[in-house]
Formats: sequence, C-alpha cells, structure tokens
Amino acid sequence: MVGNRLVFLALAVLVGCGRERPGNAAGDDSTRDLQRPAVDASTPMNDRPSTAKTTTKVAAKPAPKPAAKPAARVLAAGTAIPAKFDAGINSRTHKAGQMITGTVSADVKDKSGRVVIPAGSRVHVTIAAIHESERKSDKTGKLVLTPTKVVIGGRSYPLTGSASALDRTLKDRKTNAGDIAKVGVGVGAGALLGTAVSGGSTKGAVIGGIAGGAVGTQRAIETQDRDVVVPVGSRLKVTLASPFRRSI
Repeated sequence: MVGNRLVFLALAVLVGCGRERPGNAAGDDSTRDLQRPAVDASTPMNDRPSTAKTTTKVAAKPAPKPAAKPAARVLAAGTAIPAKFDAGINSRTHKAGQMITGTVSADVKDKSGRVVIPAGSRVHVTIAAIHESERKSDKTGKLVLTPTKVVIGGRSYPLTGSASALDRTLKDRKTNAGDIAKVGVGVGAGALLGTAVSGGSTKGAVIGGIAGGAVGTQRAIETQDRDVVVPVGSRLKVTLASPFRRSI
C-alpha cells in the first residue's frame, strides 16, 4: 500500500510541474521588450545602381565584300563607227578648228556581239583642214576631220582615229572678180600677141583679143573655185586608231 502511494505522489508532482511551465513561459515573454524602433518613411533610400560592369557580347559583323569591278567592253582598233552629220559643212562658211557633231546610226558591237556604242550616241569631230577646190582636175577639194569624243548616255569617252564625209560634193561658185580677171588677162595677152603677129594692125589686135578671151574663159572655167559641201544628214564614218574601252 505504501509503495502505491509513493507512485501516485510522484505522478502528482510531475503533473504539477508540467502545468507550471506555460505560466512561467508566459511570464518570461511578458518581461521581454518586443517594441521595434520606428522607421522614418520620408528618409530617402540610399539606392545606387550597381557599378559592376556588364559585359555584352556583340556578334561580329562579317567584313563587307569588295565591290566588283565594272566589266569593260572593248572595240578593236580599225572598228568603223557609222554616223550621220547633224549639220552640213561648206568650205565657204566653215573654217578649220570648228566642231561638228554626228549621230551614231547603228549599234557598234564588240567581237562577242555586245553593244559598246549604241545607236543614237553623239560623235564629235573637229574640222582639222578645209579648202575649196581651185582646179577642175581636183574632184574633192580638201576636208580633214578628226574625231575627238563620243557621248553615250550623258558620259563622254575620248576617241582617236580618223573621220570621213562619205557624201561630200563640190559646188561651183558664181563668177567672181577673180574669174573676170582671168578672162581679162587672157584678152589682153591675146590682143598683144595678135598685134605683134599682124605687124601692128588693128585687125590683128581684135582677132588676138578674141582668141585671148577664149583662152582666158577656158582658164577661168578650169580654175573656177568650187566649194566643198557636206549635206546635212549625209554619212559620216569614224575609224578607230586605237582600242576603245567602255565600262558597263
């Protein structure tokens, strides 16, 4: 009996101790200062961006490809460029040093069949020399043309070579003072010769004068000035002396 009582007593003590712990814990918590310091919201925050450098990798751009060189089209030396005169030429009005133009009348192609100088391009030539015909035996007079450039699409290209007016003609001038003087010289010379042959008679002078006049007239006809004439729209031929290159 005594042993059982001791056991119950021990249990009662243990139960009592367990009940006191919450009170003690609450008592301990009540003695703590749980208040926190007030925070002033008006105080600016000392926020600063990070000074750490951010490394961003940029993809390397490929190097640009070099521009392709424009292809050149070439006309060989000796190539003929057909054209037509934009204006006429006359040795009576034109002088050496004047410039004349012509329009290319047909496409000029290289050996591969590619057009180098298209029809409609403008050819420039200079009158290097010009002179009328002074003798009947002269069938052409004198006209020397030198090509200088060709203009294609507003761009000029130099030309070297020769140029020919294929349809030039000679046109007789009207009788002038020089022609009359030739007749007069013939008459005077014939009269003197007739007088000398006939022994100084008037009849001989008349006959000689008539004969001399005929000679003078014939001489005037043979030496009559004839102008070199190139009609507008007539054919112009330019022949290259050296290769012609054009970049396309």
